Amino acid sequence: MKACNQAFVETLSLRKCNLYYLTFLLKAQIFITFLHTATLIQLVGLLLLPTKEYEDTFWAEHSRVCGIDEAGRGPLAGPVVAAAVVFPRFFKPHGILSELNDSKRLTPEHRESFAKAIKDTALDFGISVIDHRTIDRMNIFRATMLAMNKAAESLQQLPDLMMIDGNRFTPNLPVPYQTIVKGDAKVFSIAAASILAKTSRDRIMKKYAKKYPRYGFDKHLGYPTKAHIAAIAEHGRCPLHRNSFRLKQLGEK
Repeated sequence: MKACNQAFVETLSLRKCNLYYLTFLLKAQIFITFLHTATLIQLVGLLLLPTKEYEDTFWAEHSRVCGIDEAGRGPLAGPVVAAAVVFPRFFKPHGILSELNDSKRLTPEHRESFAKAIKDTALDFGISVIDHRTIDRMNIFRATMLAMNKAAESLQQLPDLMMIDGNRFTPNLPVPYQTIVKGDAKVFSIAAASILAKTSRDRIMKKYAKKYPRYGFDKHLGYPTKAHIAAIAEHGRCPLHRNSFRLKQLGEK
């Protein structure tokens, strides 16, 4: 009987050891898979970085090639901001700029670091801010076009060519342009402009957050989040809100 009990105990111990071993192997496999996935994501991210292919092509005939992008078309409050960036002809990114990416793929801290590097390195850059009242008066599309044109106008010297993020542009300047869909993810100068526009607008909204603390502008930056819509439902609109942007969630038409 003792021999049977001992054999039974040994069998249980062996199964327990096997279970621990299998659990260890499973966890190790999950960890290895995670590392491979993280590495793959990192590699894909590097492959998807904006390049200078457009600039290199245009630089063959133009010395001042400008990237233009905006931030703030979708928010319920605050301005729309556009930036224009001109890098030196045949510029080769180095240091932090070799990892430049679309502003939407970066953390706020990284955006600020890139913004400083862009301003320090660019041949020229300009930033334009169109307030919420102008947006209400002329609609967001026209206000965005105005912001983009004014960003280019604010450069020390007009560019020879403008590269615009998106598929539509209404020029006010006698300068040739090329629209590029998803340009902020493809084109180096446009990605740089997207970062300057985004960081500039974020700073503006964080200042307004102190003036209108009930709305949380420092968190959502004016975009239509649940918390923002709830704040409007509770407190009504503040002077910074775009009255032309109606909220169906609140029964507005």
